[in-house]
Amino acid sequence: MSKLVETTFPSLTPAQRDSDDVAPPESYRPADPVWVYRDGWRAGVIEAASPRAVTVTYLPRRHRGTGVDTFTAPYVTSRGDMDPTLDHRGLYLVQRSPLA
Repeated sequence: MSKLVETTFPSLTPAQRDSDDVAPPESYRPADPVWVYRDGWRAGVIEAASPRAVTVTYLPRRHRGTGVDTFTAPYVTSRGDMDPTLDHRGLYLVQRSPLA
């Protein structure tokens, strides 16, 4: 049985956001869940961050699969809702013990 996920995305466009509410790009870490603005808000996951921008894997609107793009700070915000398509990636990491 599949559980439905309620998605609450931001209501303001990047141009409408208060600059005091925009986190600097370097505050994000790989695998952080985010919203990115690309023809509307899309669920995404941080791949990399620098002082100027972040690289995000996200779900495009009209395509299957994922997209990867670079976004500046006003176009990114933290996401609290779970997205089953994107947020499973860390589950497949396996810690290996050193050989004795």
